[in-house]
Amino acid sequence: MARSPRDIERIYSTQEVVAKLRRLADALEKDKPFRIQIAGERIRVPERAQFSIEHELDDDEEEIEFQLKWPVAPHPEVEPEGESVV
Repeated sequence: MARSPRDIERIYSTQEVVAKLRRLADALEKDKPFRIQIAGERIRVPERAQFSIEHELDDDEEEIEFQLKWPVAPHPEVEPEGESVV
């Protein structure tokens, strides 16, 4: 089954962001895949994901974006065990 393109974004409280970033850092440090939930969508991020940081500046706004990117692979029918949800 083909996956539909999507672009989701949600504003989180500082406490929620801290918890997600802490678990993300733990997974990255251990070179492990992990799952993250964004606006109710669960996403599996493989250990081979590339991490980048982007800075944007325009006349009235400044933005820093932390980004993980990886090639799309077919969805497994059964989710692997032992992956933390961030």
